[in-house]
Amino acid sequence: MGKATAVSTVARGGQALIISRSQEKLQKAVLEIQKQAAECCRKGQKLGQVQTAVLDVTNEDAIRDFVETLPPVSDDDEESNTWDALVFSAAGRAPHGSITDLPIADTRELFETKFWGAYNCAKYFGPKLTYGGSIVFVGGVLNRRPGINCSPLASTNGALEGLTRALALEFGDRLRVNCLSPGFCETERFDHMDPVKKAQMLANTADSLPLKRTGIPQDMGEAIYHLLESKFITGVVLDCDGGHHIRQYANRNTDPMRKND
Repeated sequence: MGKATAVSTVARGGQALIISRSQEKLQKAVLEIQKQAAECCRKGQKLGQVQTAVLDVTNEDAIRDFVETLPPVSDDDEESNTWDALVFSAAGRAPHGSITDLPIADTRELFETKFWGAYNCAKYFGPKLTYGGSIVFVGGVLNRRPGINCSPLASTNGALEGLTRALALEFGDRLRVNCLSPGFCETERFDHMDPVKKAQMLANTADSLPLKRTGIPQDMGEAIYHLLESKFITGVVLDCDGGHHIRQYANRNTDPMRKND
């Protein structure tokens, strides 16, 4: 979803700084972003640029130190070299299972990345952003539409939504703060799954949604870009989920994620 947001930004001539723990992933992501941005760029629109930085968002000291030497937006921007937005989309692998069976350490690890990573980035990046800029977190539908064996994600997403509303008040007119709540979106986070089981999971979920399909990264990238650019929206949790928050539950008998319940 972060890469898709960068595509939406770069295709419109904006500049993007993408951050990851892995330089290898960053190099691959730059090529993907540039290629996809060029494909969807409007005729005559100059493409923006992509910068990269290696950073562990679970390390508060590393975030603080990085922000102190934050690279400029570009070398040739005469008006301003200050970044105007922060998008935080980092989840990692989310633990699924009964609360009585899951190790608490697994849920703590999810909180460290998805919640505390967002919290620390807002704390240190926020003051460096342009007045009138924007912060967008990425949460998830399982907070308000919980699923069986999904208490870690429900709890973490709930904390992110609370942080969104609190910071929208705290930052006031200086920064807008919003949260995207995606439903099922086919991203790299499912790549570890058996391909057959993954296909069954996506098909079964799609069948339960009003729009009869699961999301793709481009859906989320455009929704996040909308939140970044909308000057009169703050403190909002935007559902971009194909109707997941109003869906009928997937058929328990055909859902590959529920057969062992």
